[in-house]
This record gives sequence, structure tokens and C-alpha cells, in this order.
Amino acid sequence: MATDEPASPTRTAGAWLTALMAATEDRRDFRIVCPDELASNKLDEVLTVTGRAFTRDFQGYSEHLSPDGRVLEVLSEHFCQGVLQGYLLTGRHGLFPCYEAFVSIVDGMVNQHAKFLTMARDVPWREPVASLNYLLTSEGWRQEHNGYSHQGPGFINNVLTKKAAVSRIFLPPDANTLLVTLRECLASTGRINVVVASKHEGPQWLDLDAARRHCAAGAGVWQDAGEPGVVLACAGGVPTVETVAAARLLRERAPRLKVRLTNVTDLLCLAPDGLPDDEFARCFGGDDVPVVFGFHGYPSAVHITLHGRPRPDRFHVHGYREEGTTTTPFDLLVSNEMSRYDLAADAARRAGVDVADDLLAERDRLLEQARRDGQDPPEVGA
Repeated sequence: MATDEPASPTRTAGAWLTALMAATEDRRDFRIVCPDELASNKLDEVLTVTGRAFTRDFQGYSEHLSPDGRVLEVLSEHFCQGVLQGYLLTGRHGLFPCYEAFVSIVDGMVNQHAKFLTMARDVPWREPVASLNYLLTSEGWRQEHNGYSHQGPGFINNVLTKKAAVSRIFLPPDANTLLVTLRECLASTGRINVVVASKHEGPQWLDLDAARRHCAAGAGVWQDAGEPGVVLACAGGVPTVETVAAARLLRERAPRLKVRLTNVTDLLCLAPDGLPDDEFARCFGGDDVPVVFGFHGYPSAVHITLHGRPRPDRFHVHGYREEGTTTTPFDLLVSNEMSRYDLAADAARRAGVDVADDLLAERDRLLEQARRDGQDPPEVGA
């Protein structure tokens, strides 16, 4: 399925944002605000065409400082939020990259901006304003060197409380889908867009044309084998890797089981007013088909979104369950029952196939090896 060599989604996006920054030099109507995390999130290529906004002479280790710089990098999420909101209200555009675990610092400010957008839609003389776009990086599933303190996907849950007309949540699984998603978000108006993406190299699942089609739909079937006995679904970079691997395990261990693999990029397409009923059924099977869902954030976010769909109880969501420490990626996945073995075993049980015990025994063997060696075995790499 992979179409290219592994790629870092945010580094790839950084090259595209660099071109965008250069293309808007004459108008100077696009800025990036970031809490001191541009380089660590692999977006720092933009500094080859603009500087960090700084008006004083400064001697020391700081680089790329310029009074005319269009990157505002200040270690204060509140400050960045306030500046970007004001900048958007002048009719211009911007992007707010932030560590996923720390963006919740601005929850209250996001709430107020969402209320403003909701009320502004009913005021006929107000022109639309560019959307408030978050790019959440350094996501929790690969924070093995920082650990528990950097694992917190709760911003998704907060934004889900806002009206769907003014909020969207995107989970692009690779570099091309991230490019397509960012382009759509930056072109939109009147919304709060939350995009969650990995900075680490990972599989490139779709070419650019396929990524455009997939993102336009919001969800799509990646692998099918006829009428499914079980559906494996996924949303987010690491969950996609694990879910694709889980489907492969089931094909090897239970070849007669018909598995449908579905990927979701737009979380709100799961809601009753998202995908049409026929397309929802094409992605997730009929009302009697169990769905095992590997999700980037807290499982509750998927259950909230599905409320109102027929038989939401057939969805069994694996995600972040507040289990973590400074450990290996595989250990973190197993701790939250989100590894490929956990997903495959759950799917096998719900489909009535007797391979779950063997899958979990293999998981435990690999976990013991990872804890003994301090690094993950090659069998559980991307």
C-alpha cells in the first residue's frame, strides 16, 4: 500500500509552508505563531525565507532574528493565541503549530473564539475571517524521551464541544494527506481547524491524487475482502500504522476472516450529519458488523462523535487511556491496548475467530524483549 520512502509529515509540510511564505512575501498576509517549538517539530525550513520577529539587537545563540520576520516564536501559548486571533481579525491568515500536550493551555481562549465565530455567522455585515488553524505535533504516541508529561490528546475533546459549523478535527495519516489538509484549512474561513500530525518519519500511504480524494471524502476503505466479518478502522498516524499491521496479522493468522480496513481523516465525518448513511455503511459495514477502531486520542472522542448513529455500540475504540511513562513506543502502545496485537486480538474475538490468545502471547513476548533491551524489536517497527 505504501507509495514512497518513509517521510516526516511535518518536515514535508515545512517545505510547503516555506514556499507559501515566499509566495506571500509581497502581501505579507501570512504568519506562523509558535511557542518556541518550530525546529523541534521540523518546520524550521521556513526560516530560510523569513526570520523570527524580533525588534531588538540580541547577542547570543538566537538565530534568524529580524524586525520583518513573519514567524512569531514565543514560549507562551496564551500570547501566541491572542496575537493570532487579532491578526486573523484584520483579514489575514496564520498557522499555530504547538505541542499537542500543551495546546490545552488556551482552552478558554478557544472557547471564546468559537462563540465569536458562532455569533458572527448571524451578523450580515460581517465579512468572513480566515480560520484559526492549529497544527498539533509532537503527539503523545512517540514521546518516549519525554514520557508521561507529553501525552495529552484532550484538546480534541474540548473542540468537540463546539458547534460543528465552526470546528473541525483532522487526523492525516501521512505527509501527503497533511499537505492536502493544510491547504484546505488555510483556504477556509470561519472555523477552528485542529490538525494532528506526526513529526517522525513514517509510511507514505497515499500518493498526492489519492490523498486529495481521501481527504475530500473524510474517510475511505483502504482494504476490502467482500462483506466483512469485522472492520478495522483507524484515525491518526500511529494508529494507522498499528491498524494496518493488525489487518496483516489477521490475514496471516485467520485467512478466512474477511477484514475491511477503513481510514478516517476528518473525525466529524463519523457524526450523524457527516458521511451519508450509504457511505458510512460502505466504510464501516452493516449494523451487525463489529468495528475495532484504533484512535489517536481518548476513546471517548469517537464515542461522542458517533452518538446518534444506528448501533454505535458495535464500535470498540482503542486509544490513549492515560497510561504512560518514559518507555519505548511499543511499550506505550501495549500499556494503552493500542498495539497491533491488541487490535487484532480484539477483532478476532469479536468475529468469533480463535487466534486472540496466540496474538497476545506474541505481544507479551515482544514486550518482554523491549523492556529487557530498552528498545523495540524490529518486528514492531512501522
